[in-house]
Amino acid sequence: MTRVLLLGIFATGLTAQFMKPVGDALEGKAYLGGALLSLVGYVLYDQVKELTSSVRSPARAPVNSSQLGNFVTEAFEARRVEISFLGYTGETLYHSLQACLEDLSRRPGTTRRVLVRILVPDFGQPMTVPSKVGDLDAPVDDPDFRKRLERQCSEYDGILSQLAARLTADGRVRAECEYRLYPGIPRDKICIFNRQQVLHGLYDLSVRMRLHDRGDEYYDPKGYRTDLNVWSRDGAAGAAVATWTQHFDDLWLLAKRPPWRQGTAA
Repeated sequence: MTRVLLLGIFATGLTAQFMKPVGDALEGKAYLGGALLSLVGYVLYDQVKELTSSVRSPARAPVNSSQLGNFVTEAFEARRVEISFLGYTGETLYHSLQACLEDLSRRPGTTRRVLVRILVPDFGQPMTVPSKVGDLDAPVDDPDFRKRLERQCSEYDGILSQLAARLTADGRVRAECEYRLYPGIPRDKICIFNRQQVLHGLYDLSVRMRLHDRGDEYYDPKGYRTDLNVWSRDGAAGAAVATWTQHFDDLWLLAKRPPWRQGTAA
């Protein structure tokens, strides 16, 4: 329809230019031509708007951390698996990673490379979160509580590293899993899957817990409650995914190795 209108306007104008009767008949009809052109512009605008909407990446609703296992399983379908995490202890990823690595040792499939990098806070340093809840709700550093979390991370790191070493020794898959430490409190939770998807959320730093029914209260973020926004490289958020991935790479290079790994081979 748009093409017919454009051709009609062009033909009429060209005829009026060379045939005086037609020109006289159209004299004073400039408003009609303008109306037709406005109609054409409206149709074109509507079509362009529809096209723009069709190529825009659909907005994806945030996911809960309890759904991370699905992303881990999907990432392990690739030939090269790369999972990067920045957060608290990595507990919400640990069990899924363990299951996928064990499954890979039984059924390697097409996967040939696995790289897992996990950044957690340096629990060897005084912290405001996690910490004990003191008078007037003030955070009080608790070395014993920090040590408890450090042992938890050390256990996860040890199990994942052993599974990776076993896979590499079999010769079919080259695998690496490693924990490193960043300074500061666990504020951001970031998961990057195969450099194609980034999930990001913020921990609730006000969450409290008790180790015993009548024991002290502690500020202890619960990662499984954290909602995560999802960005994908194949959509309009490609630049954001690239920025987050580069940011993690930089943090990883600056992060220090934990005390339970110091003195061992990288």
